[in-house]
Amino acid sequence: MHHASIRTANIHRAIAFYEQLGFTVGDRFTTGYTLACWMEGLDSRIELIQIPQPKPAPDAFADEHYVGYYHLSFDLTEITPDLHNWLSDLKAQIAAITELQPLTVLLQPTQQQIGDHILEVAFIADADGLALEFIRFLGKLGDR
Repeated sequence: MHHASIRTANIHRAIAFYEQLGFTVGDRFTTGYTLACWMEGLDSRIELIQIPQPKPAPDAFADEHYVGYYHLSFDLTEITPDLHNWLSDLKAQIAAITELQPLTVLLQPTQQQIGDHILEVAFIADADGLALEFIRFLGKLGDR
């Protein structure tokens, strides 16, 4: 996949948020009518597009009947040995930035089994309330 595109109510606030996740701004441009930029980090590329007169996004995380894109997922297996500490550090970083609201944790780090893989999984909301998932692969059944 080349990139995921995210529409935001405030591109400057969104940039500040994603920078705390480890993304850096690449090219800044306009899409013909509004501000946009590329950001790269966590082995991914996102495009932020500021939307004039934005409406709130549907709550895809809480609405079990929602149909559509659900979340972006980032693999932190090689970045952190523990999602609890990573999330705690992220909360502190975001709290120090006056233009950002306190971090919203949608799901505290928890273990899940998917097939024969054991993962540590957490969900947070970005600056616009969109769900982001962070995972760590802990091993396979029988390896532990």
